Amino acid sequence: MSQAITSEQFSKLEQGKTTCFFNESLISDFTAEMLSPSYWQRQDAVTGSAQGRGTTWFVAYKDNNNNQHDWVLRHYYRGGLIGKIIKDSYWFSGVESSRAACEFALLRHMKTLQLPAPEPVAYRVIRHKLTYQADLLSSRIQDAQDLVAVLSEKTLTDDVWQRIGATIKRFHHHGIYHHDLNSHNILLDDKEQVFLIDFDRGELRTNPVNTEWKQANMARLQRSFLKELNKLAQFYFTEKNWQALMSGYQGLN
Repeated sequence: MSQAITSEQFSKLEQGKTTCFFNESLISDFTAEMLSPSYWQRQDAVTGSAQGRGTTWFVAYKDNNNNQHDWVLRHYYRGGLIGKIIKDSYWFSGVESSRAACEFALLRHMKTLQLPAPEPVAYRVIRHKLTYQADLLSSRIQDAQDLVAVLSEKTLTDDVWQRIGATIKRFHHHGIYHHDLNSHNILLDDKEQVFLIDFDRGELRTNPVNTEWKQANMARLQRSFLKELNKLAQFYFTEKNWQALMSGYQGLN
């Protein structure tokens, strides 16, 4: 037996050990199955995929007015050494504290701030006794590539690098902590507009005195550029590019 609890345009759906939360204004005919790749495969609605810790699926959804929406479906996988042992299970301490619910809430908050990040569509948490598994459905940034893909093909102007830095500063200015800020999680669209993605384990940090996390974020990003530079045969990144990025970051008050 399922029960829907509506709050504004968002709804909660509970079916046994499965709990879902979704944006009714985007997906009025929601079912829990929509958080599974097999659902979209049966609908012949998979438009692509990408490999990371697991497979990220790109899917197309048509609403009741026949408008198409392009979304990203991601399953939560553990990283590091523990991820080799416990692939995708997390200790359960409540739905609202799950990885999916926290990222969904942060994406909702960023949307109210009009920050360039994906829009949350739905999430699913499946409880297994003391653990859970989770999935997230969010909007896809249209006609965009991550910086690693872009910089493997071409150089960027100082203006674009400065815009990347200024965009990151906007997030930091609003207290948005990105747990894994790296060159894969920054996108450029075909108009060279900048977006940040993948806010798993991200947080809202409102203490204006503590700025160490911002410095750590930027240091992590710089290391990721250097890592790709050492790994890839062709990767257009120099110290001058980093200085231009930091110029954009420091120029926004």
